[in-house]
Amino acid sequence: MSLEQGYNFWSSQIGEPVIGEWYEMTQDRIDKFAEATGDYQWIHMDPDRAAKESPYGSTIAHGYLTISLIPFLSGELASGYKPPVDGVKQYVNYGSNKVRLMNAIRPGDRIRSNYHIIKIEKMRRTALRIVKEVTIEIEGARKPACVAETVALLFF
Repeated sequence: MSLEQGYNFWSSQIGEPVIGEWYEMTQDRIDKFAEATGDYQWIHMDPDRAAKESPYGSTIAHGYLTISLIPFLSGELASGYKPPVDGVKQYVNYGSNKVRLMNAIRPGDRIRSNYHIIKIEKMRRTALRIVKEVTIEIEGARKPACVAETVALLFF
């Protein structure tokens, strides 16, 4: 498929919601993220202290852990994921235009992504830039955990 066909496909998806599967946050996932990043703050790592001193009543996931899960929660890292358009040679995270962390995720919370494409741009003759608004929802919570405007490049 050509760049033009890819542009037409993703342009037709602008504004269409894509809702991911629920995923349970675990203390083990939080601990592994702390190990990977060196962020061992008690609010993330010490359930006993967090139960007593934290305004959340428990440990919470790192904000950057929440952000790092966006591709996973959006289904882009699912086993066997294949872009819906043939000819995509590479999918690259290009960053975020803005990110807001609005609610804490606790161990045991179920989270999912809810996103929609807000903009498509042609880049050169071989790439598209796709901008999405991604909301990370917490099951049963009034406020989402995160709202981010992410940017990806698709090379054909």
